[in-house]
Amino acid sequence: MIRFIRRMFLMDAHVCPWWLSSSLTIGLRSRVQNPAALLSPYVTPGDTVADIGCGPGFFTLALAELVGAEGRVIAVDIQRRMLDRMMKRAAAAGFDGRIVPQLAGEKNLGVTGGVDFALAFWMAHEVPDKGAFFAQIAAMLKPGARLLLVEPKFHVTALRYEKTVAAAVNAGLNLAGAPRIWFSRAALFSR
Repeated sequence: MIRFIRRMFLMDAHVCPWWLSSSLTIGLRSRVQNPAALLSPYVTPGDTVADIGCGPGFFTLALAELVGAEGRVIAVDIQRRMLDRMMKRAAAAGFDGRIVPQLAGEKNLGVTGGVDFALAFWMAHEVPDKGAFFAQIAAMLKPGARLLLVEPKFHVTALRYEKTVAAAVNAGLNLAGAPRIWFSRAALFSR
């Protein structure tokens, strides 16, 4: 049983399964990782933002609120069922018109350019080719735009996190800061 749990939740090669998505939106998480409080310093009304690895939309809905009626959120995930759950939550909140679901391919995020801010929260450790991943993010960001990369401390060691940050820098992103986020290692990049 321990091996099964470890394989399902702690191994790099696995993506969080869609059937666990409700655990990503529990109320307790909002208290320690309040989406609006975390993201408001980086997002302004009218922005186009990308929530990469959006899952069931824990941050997507807050981003939709922050960008306002004139903004747009591109919600990217590799699992159709995650996008379906996120869009159901978005419709219930009245944000479905602001959110564009984007089903990513195994090697392609499917987002071109014009993004003011991108978020990759607790998901980069699931990406096998981090160099290509960050190159795609750099290409989608407008000049001066930012990326907030956040990885879970309980899952990603300091050494692995530093390698991930190095991959982002090697892809042309500039390290601009290290925000403090509960249970996480975080880096802010600019283009």
